[in-house]
Amino acid sequence: MKSEALFAIVALSVAACAPSQRPFSTVAPSPDPRVGLRAGWMDAGEAAWNIQLVSTTPPSPDFINRSNPGDFQFINSDLSFTGPYVIQGNFSGVQVWDITNLKSPRLHKAFVCPGSQSDVSVYRQLLFVSGEALNGRTDCGTQGVRDTVSHDRLRGIRIFDVTDIANPRHITDVQTCRGSHTHTLVTSPTDTANVYVYVSGSAPVRSANELAGCSGAPPDSNPNSALFRIEVIQVPLAHPEQAKIVTSPRIFNDLAAPARHGELVADSLAALAARPVPQPPPAGAKPGPAPTGPTQCHDITVYPAIGLAGGACGGYGLLLDIRDVANPKRIGAVADSNFSFWHSATFNNDGTKILFTDEWGGGLQPRCRVTDKPEWGADALFTRSGNTMTFQSYYKLPAPQTAYENCVAHNGTLIPIPGRDIMVQAWYQGGISVFDWTDPAHPREIAFFDRGPMDSTKLVGAGSWSAYWYNGYIVSSEISRGLDIFELQPSAFISQNELDAAKLIHFDYLNAQDQQQLVWPASFVVARAYVDQLARVNGLSRERCGAITATLRRAEQLQGDARRGVLQQLATDLQRDVPAAADQAKVRTLAATVTALAGAAR
Repeated sequence: MKSEALFAIVALSVAACAPSQRPFSTVAPSPDPRVGLRAGWMDAGEAAWNIQLVSTTPPSPDFINRSNPGDFQFINSDLSFTGPYVIQGNFSGVQVWDITNLKSPRLHKAFVCPGSQSDVSVYRQLLFVSGEALNGRTDCGTQGVRDTVSHDRLRGIRIFDVTDIANPRHITDVQTCRGSHTHTLVTSPTDTANVYVYVSGSAPVRSANELAGCSGAPPDSNPNSALFRIEVIQVPLAHPEQAKIVTSPRIFNDLAAPARHGELVADSLAALAARPVPQPPPAGAKPGPAPTGPTQCHDITVYPAIGLAGGACGGYGLLLDIRDVANPKRIGAVADSNFSFWHSATFNNDGTKILFTDEWGGGLQPRCRVTDKPEWGADALFTRSGNTMTFQSYYKLPAPQTAYENCVAHNGTLIPIPGRDIMVQAWYQGGISVFDWTDPAHPREIAFFDRGPMDSTKLVGAGSWSAYWYNGYIVSSEISRGLDIFELQPSAFISQNELDAAKLIHFDYLNAQDQQQLVWPASFVVARAYVDQLARVNGLSRERCGAITATLRRAEQLQGDARRGVLQQLATDLQRDVPAAADQAKVRTLAATVTALAGAAR
């Protein structure tokens, strides 16, 4: 652990390269302001560090039970983005927010369509929504489905035309045997006529009387079993009404049951008190089948640019080859006895690392208490080389939460700061946490936002379901309180230049589980961001950082051949700096950026 004195030196180095910045604190506030926050619904206490809350917008009237804000039927779920719109799933449908005015988002459409959990994705004019619950109807009616077997029930993927996003037009449904708890929209670099949807269904297999061909029998007795597989839907962009399941890859075959951690004694005693007394098997009964690995994924994150996907699949983290999009193949798997329920995955931008989350407790339990182990309900960080994933460390929200706050690792995305691996992540009622995992063996929190519990006497579900960076801001789906928008602030850990460089990345649309490769344009602000990073870690001396900054400033004021000449000379000088630099790779990256700037000079 670096000392506070060393952090102070680093902060001074950054200030030398960016003299306009004020000095920043290099240590987290102590005592942690997240501890002891006032409980409440829209008036809960708040704590923030290196991040600013821009706006909070309560749910629309159709998506809230004001007498019981924690009503399970009105849970806000995941987010998708297109243009100026945030599409927010809800267990009872979808809300569309216009965030043109970030300080005052406007409800553009509240579309009631029960089914849970309404996982959402968008591509061009198409909206995809997951349905899994037994009350979901093909007509989006609110009366539910009373019959045990009914062809009115929707469990699968709903597809809408949102050319007019204020008036979604239903195109078709693709029914699946286990419904769709989550789904992943997959774009293919080699198949631009179609998009694909990987469906992760976690419900029991439905009756074959309701959907022909469904079977919950073990695959060795029924090769068409709906277990141990995902569904791949092909959606022709010219004719989305023809969407259909094209393959059902068995990516879980031959996985043994992984070792699992136990519970805290208090949790175990509480659970035992609520269970019936187990009875011994009758005499002569045959032993049951040996336990196996997972029969489904919870979520899959695809990274088409590198041909890989990360599957968070119950007891395993899987690495998938998706170059043949319709036929993903498992090429690697990791298990961890400290993990209870592998929930989601995120790659770093160059694909050399992968992070898996553990949703121990299913998201509705308090798993960030002082008594909870830091390895439980955390992130597991791995490096990747070929098909091999190597564990490096855990990251868990460092602030203890109360027994009345559901808290565990959940959904997040990379923040597009060039040269670093920075992530924002939701932790339910633990709030949101921004952390640096550039060094995967030593992740470090660098910003946070949190609220107090919904209730000071009992657990009422709430908090951030997902927190995603979108075009310069962080947007969070708050389960019970609506939609939050945040802006990161410059600090000792992220400079203004780095934030400005991140804002150069613009998404026309964003589905967090369809990870897009980040490519920064040749820009002076990107070059300055790399200089700040070199200063922060003493990759070059303070004096050299200051000289580089001054040269960049002078070149930016020139044009044409004059600018090109100054930048070419700087690039040459930077190559000479490499052998003596403490961070040679970053100096090479800076030199390459300066060379690209010289080539673009006019």
